[in-house]
Amino acid sequence: MKPQYVLAGSLAAVIAVLDQATKILIREHIPLWGQVKVIPDFFNLVHTLNKGAAFGFLNRADIAWQTYFFIATTALAIVLVVNLLSKSAPGDTLFIVALGLILGGAVGNLIDRVRLGEVTDFLEFSIGSFSWPAFNVADIGITLGSFALILSFYVRSKPGSRKGR
Repeated sequence: MKPQYVLAGSLAAVIAVLDQATKILIREHIPLWGQVKVIPDFFNLVHTLNKGAAFGFLNRADIAWQTYFFIATTALAIVLVVNLLSKSAPGDTLFIVALGLILGGAVGNLIDRVRLGEVTDFLEFSIGSFSWPAFNVADIGITLGSFALILSFYVRSKPGSRKGR
């Protein structure tokens, strides 16, 4: 097995398992739409459901197709990530880590969509009257992976880089 599959797969598994474990704890210990104030006026644990995507995009009760749409899009993204992994060089660690984080997050949220038809979100930050939309561990993996992916492209394109064009 290619080393990039081992690294990305291991990282993806950790993210997906951690995501699912934390969501189970939230579903078992915080009632739906409930909250636990951890740091008042800054950080709460909440129990929300999201049929949409990031920031509540398409999170509407009056449409039913979004669950199937996001299952299909996520499956396509997983195929794309695995394809990119197959073409990556074993020494391109940042690129492989980025893909592993994205893959783990995609799998974590896909499990929710297939099992429940929606994603459990539970981390909520706010400052004053501004409240960031609730998110989960899978979302953190996807976000960090996206930033790492952009950084890996930057590192590759720098003149003198061994991985440059």
